Amino acid sequence: MTLIRTLHGTRLSGHTHRVQLFLHLLDLPYAYADSPAAVRATPAFLALNPLGQIPVLQEGDVALADSNAILVYLAKRHAAGSGWLPEDPVGAARVQRWLSLAAGEIAYGPAAARVNARFYDTGVPPALAQALAARALGLMEGELAARDWLAGEAPTIADVACYAYVAHAPEGGIALDAYPRVQAWVARVQALPGFVPMARE
Repeated sequence: MTLIRTLHGTRLSGHTHRVQLFLHLLDLPYAYADSPAAVRATPAFLALNPLGQIPVLQEGDVALADSNAILVYLAKRHAAGSGWLPEDPVGAARVQRWLSLAAGEIAYGPAAARVNARFYDTGVPPALAQALAARALGLMEGELAARDWLAGEAPTIADVACYAYVAHAPEGGIALDAYPRVQAWVARVQALPGFVPMARE
């Protein structure tokens, strides 16, 4: 039986794009439900995620919120053994480290800088966002000196989780010129079969 799969999000959200990108990389069909702020305040949406946040993935009778949690779910359910989420303890821990960075320094660094510049005040001071972005990008640049992918020798959900806000960091005034390895990594992600870009407008 084919599962009915729906992604609730917005096109300019990097968090939504993480899930969208992984669905495409796994070649999993889905319906897209645009969910701007007004939709997220409705009882129907709040029944899916009481926090009123995107993205939300519905798959059959499962409804999941939080982009990184959704990546883990998709990797476990639809790509077990493929390497997207390693089974060995060290590999899994390395992926988790980058998921934490995606929800920490990257979210409050390049992601917040982009939102501050393009949409609204996140409450994260611009100087702090710049400092956190430099910290995250510097870490990525250093670690990519040893390998092509963030958590190992092949792409994982760590790369999917970190891609959008790093690739779109210049929209927040954060240049990638000083990070050639990060730029090369962005290009490698974009060359993956099934890659789809995040909307810019």
